Amino acid sequence: MDNQLFGYSPITERPPIHWPGGARVAFYVGLNVEHYQVDRPSTSIFAGTAGLAPDPLNYGWRDYGPRVGIWRLIESLDRHRVRASVMLNSDAGTRYPQIVRAGRDRDWAWIAHGRNNSIFQADMTRDEERAYLTEVVDTIERDTGRRPRGWLGPALTETFRTPELLAELGLHYVLDWSNDDQPYRLDVPGMLSVPYSIEVNDISLFVGKSLSGPDFVRIVEDQLAQLYEDSADSGRVMSLVLHPFVIGRPFRHKYLDQALEHIANHPGVWLTTSDEIAEHYARTAEERK
Repeated sequence: MDNQLFGYSPITERPPIHWPGGARVAFYVGLNVEHYQVDRPSTSIFAGTAGLAPDPLNYGWRDYGPRVGIWRLIESLDRHRVRASVMLNSDAGTRYPQIVRAGRDRDWAWIAHGRNNSIFQADMTRDEERAYLTEVVDTIERDTGRRPRGWLGPALTETFRTPELLAELGLHYVLDWSNDDQPYRLDVPGMLSVPYSIEVNDISLFVGKSLSGPDFVRIVEDQLAQLYEDSADSGRVMSLVLHPFVIGRPFRHKYLDQALEHIANHPGVWLTTSDEIAEHYARTAEERK
């Protein structure tokens, strides 16, 4: 079947986007705060035990994130005045209230990221998915004090109904379709797609490709340099996707700090959140016609 969620739109044929303050690149950190069930396989560093239940090796590797890695990561975000856009599993919000409290103190944006990273809604019926999404969104609102405006599916998963059901719940954008450097409207009233990077992403770079810390810094710098050049006539979006159990390791910490320092001190960069990017794009839509 043909894709009915969005059509083809070459970036060379769109009205220009102007970010606040004359910025050329809107930058946000996509911080994944997740919970994993102990008896189901998920993202792993060693495939040999990934099918076991329990799997202390891989579960423990992931569980380092909320216990230790997140707090090291917060130090870097604070140092460089970066507010996180948090991809929050609703189970994580309930189970790790100290993280939510730290985020509320820092005015983080909260993006609904499913119940946990062990359950996908791919095989749910419409009614099952509606109930699932309602529970996720309502739980995050209860725990954070703010109703989420955006959605990132666990492992970037959706059904063909997901954006429509999210719109019914009052959400305004999704991050699952990583096919652009600018936001764009979906063929669902009131819904946008906001860029989210699969490759400038610590899991892809460190776990998927086994790159080093200096490699990570160079990739971040190169990504920003190209987007800045591209944005001479129309603004671009850059996301940096982080998982505390990966980037929060002691031997990687200084490289995240170096990357954030480069971005935070680069001219023409708007340090923002995915919420604010979506809001600005939607609010200024009439100016671009």
